[in-house]
Amino acid sequence: MRAMTPFESRPSLGLLVLAFACLPAVALSQTLVGQAGQPIVITAKKATHLLLHRTVPEYPPLAKVNYIQGRVRLELEVAADGKVAHAHVLKGNAILAASALQTLRNWTYRPLLTTSGPSAFLTTVELNYTLRGQFGELGPEQAERDLRRQVKPPEVLRRPVEASLRTLMRIRLLLNDQGQVIDSDPSLEAVSDFTPAQKILQGWTFRPARWGSLPIPWYLDVDVPVSEARLPPPAGVPEHR
Repeated sequence: MRAMTPFESRPSLGLLVLAFACLPAVALSQTLVGQAGQPIVITAKKATHLLLHRTVPEYPPLAKVNYIQGRVRLELEVAADGKVAHAHVLKGNAILAASALQTLRNWTYRPLLTTSGPSAFLTTVELNYTLRGQFGELGPEQAERDLRRQVKPPEVLRRPVEASLRTLMRIRLLLNDQGQVIDSDPSLEAVSDFTPAQKILQGWTFRPARWGSLPIPWYLDVDVPVSEARLPPPAGVPEHR
């Protein structure tokens, strides 16, 4: 089926609704509570009360014309001065997630005050991208499947050879429409500290995904060579210190 361009006729899609859900911080973040030098984990509801400046992400036109809807859940690390230091996608369609990331990184908060002074904190934000209109029998899951069939996935263009590194770490990348890595996430089996793999990825270049002739944001799973010393011990085998 030929991919339609945003300039071709589509039925009326109605209004965009963005819902900011008050969710508890995810389990991955909860492990940081009480560790020295780590941000404090707070609920999304509490973080909302600290918001000073919030802009609503644009509903991407490509998502509209393809009836793409759904929730994007992100984890935010906010510095002690209230600026977003890091934003990471936990769940969501790639096109919607790229829009959410770009906007949330510009949000600002009041400092989180503690007995020791202002503190950095971790929280979650959930955005609900909803289209109002008549879509017949086309539901969100079918719309996603239809879009995937029309998209040419991103590709690795340049991957420098690391001759001394034989072990691979699987990482999911979120690439923008210019082929730049805007977010990354290791597999559940990988180590939590994947900074060395991220540094290696800085030498890679990518061709962005395409919908017809248009470059678009999309996910890409890659295997990055790392040192075995960075991998966790097998289950049930104690780590030597």
